[in-house]
Amino acid sequence: MSHQAHPPAEAAEPETPHLDFAGTTPYEDYVRADVLTHLQHTLSDDPGEMVFLVTSQVMELWFTVLVHEWETAAKALRSDDVPVAVAALKRSVRELEALNASWKPLGQLTPAQFNAYRGALGEGSGFQSAMYRRLEFLLGEKSASMLVPHRGTPRVHAELEKALYEPSLYDEAVRLLARRGHTVPASVLGRDVSRPYEPCDAVEAAWAEIYSGDQDAELARLGEALSDVAELVWRWRNDHLVATRRAMGAKPGTGGSAGVAWLEKRARKNVFPELWTARSHV
Repeated sequence: MSHQAHPPAEAAEPETPHLDFAGTTPYEDYVRADVLTHLQHTLSDDPGEMVFLVTSQVMELWFTVLVHEWETAAKALRSDDVPVAVAALKRSVRELEALNASWKPLGQLTPAQFNAYRGALGEGSGFQSAMYRRLEFLLGEKSASMLVPHRGTPRVHAELEKALYEPSLYDEAVRLLARRGHTVPASVLGRDVSRPYEPCDAVEAAWAEIYSGDQDAELARLGEALSDVAELVWRWRNDHLVATRRAMGAKPGTGGSAGVAWLEKRARKNVFPELWTARSHV
């Protein structure tokens, strides 16, 4: 039996997107792209300053997202909702990877290139970032003196002060371990959370016990999610150190810090310390 060939049906013409809006576009209303793309006001004639400025602004946006994720995780841990906490931490890992990639445009700066616009920064320094400070507070890196630079902006100062006196993300994780039956001293559970977190042998033993058990158990998954965050924070600090070394050597930082020496000290310190030391006891 013969079959008559039929010409292929013509593909449906794609619909033209809606282009005519009475005011701003819905995209603009949601993203505020016009605001974002007009926040760049360079202070020198060097074309490289634009890259430095935009990269710094992008970093601030990622800090904001990370603070949101880690506050979400801390709140979930307070409510014993480990799956929600782990989901937020896993999202933050991808966001940290994107944040860390922000060093790529700056990581190859030579001293001459950085000096071309460094004067425009004056005493400005990423050290003064309020959102980064909130991020550090959530990691347990607390310091009341870090509120001082923000006394001139009451709203920002109040937000930082609130974060200073709230338990960190890791405080909430350790409290969860205690509620789940692990031995955590009262001195840790009732500690002054406005002070930096200090390692504890009992907390180390609790994590070692968790890691010696079922690797798919809820607390083991939480420990690994926190470890992923800690590893990328360490990488962030090291990438910052390397970029600074390349751009300015051992000169003092723009904000008056010791520059590379201060960053080296920061890079040697791990967040969530017992999650790392406990591995030696498994």
